[in-house]
Amino acid sequence: RLRLHDGKLIKDRRYHLRTYPNCFVAKELTDWLIDHKEAPDRETGIRLMQKLMDHYIIHHVCDEHSDYKDAKLLYRFRKDDGTFPLSKDVKVFMRGQSLYEKLVSVEGSILKVREENSVKYQRTFLGCEMIDWLVQEGEAENRKEAVELGRALLEHGIIQHVCNRHHFFDSDILYQFWINFRRRRRLTELLNENSSRTLSESPDSPFCLRKLNPDPGNTSFISVQTNKEIKIVSAVRRSSITSLAGNSNPYFSTTPTLVFPPVAECNPKSVLKRPVTNEELLSPGAPYIKKTLTIVGDAVGWGFVVRGGRPCHIQAVDPGGPAAAAGMKVCQFVFSVNGMYVLHLDYQTISSLIMTGPRTLVMEVMEAVE
Repeated sequence: RLRLHDGKLIKDRRYHLRTYPNCFVAKELTDWLIDHKEAPDRETGIRLMQKLMDHYIIHHVCDEHSDYKDAKLLYRFRKDDGTFPLSKDVKVFMRGQSLYEKLVSVEGSILKVREENSVKYQRTFLGCEMIDWLVQEGEAENRKEAVELGRALLEHGIIQHVCNRHHFFDSDILYQFWINFRRRRRLTELLNENSSRTLSESPDSPFCLRKLNPDPGNTSFISVQTNKEIKIVSAVRRSSITSLAGNSNPYFSTTPTLVFPPVAECNPKSVLKRPVTNEELLSPGAPYIKKTLTIVGDAVGWGFVVRGGRPCHIQAVDPGGPAAAAGMKVCQFVFSVNGMYVLHLDYQTISSLIMTGPRTLVMEVMEAVE
């Protein structure tokens, strides 16, 4: 998706007097897949794109076609219109990828080749080392939360004990990242994702995530806390997991102006614990403080989702995006956008204001005082 943005295959296109933002022409994309050796022929390219449609990754811009047609039809990545259904599994995967990228890019990383029982293992670390690092880097508030995060990563097959005998513990037991996130992957792997032979031959593929005794109640590690007060940030440092997605809880991002799929799929329940009125926000002595955030967008957005109306609230924030870096948090209320008072508007109108405004976005938000 990011390569298509860079190659200008994804762009705003006009059809029948209407402009469709961030979309691509199916026939052009099939050509691109073949030219870039992502698919050996058109039939395979069509099957690959259909796989993405089946998994709610792309869709027809008007949802008039449920299948992928190799024709001059407009399709769009759901991350580019805020309709990507973000499940807990995807959130955990993205958190694992983010941690991996951070670990391998620092000097003196705890990830090393180590030996146990005369067998060498790649991308290994000691459980206690990982706990120390998570707390030190602000990825977890305390050791208990860090253990919960490690257990979630293990239950989803992202890390494992080198001999696959232990759960994750704060000890000197040796673990490894089971997925090599930096291995270049081919789209064609998606067509073999249910093959047991493929799983055994490619143990580091992200397309074969497994869950081991997941605990549905343990979601505390998903919450996003900004550790630094950064008011103006350029978005050039965004990684491959960031973009214009949109959905539940504190994971994932941006401008949901076109929402076509079923509500149950793509519009999760509000993150607010209870409804809040404008009168309550503005009443004297109300427990809310106003903050001004300056967010510099990149090629694919600003990294947050607005939902609700009168007032609107921040439903989700991409932890690696510009909005999070500027200090935006889930459950903040949108007071103004580029100097315009918006407490009386719904999220579609506010999203439109943001989409049609300048790349540098100035927002006033109201945040509950804890």
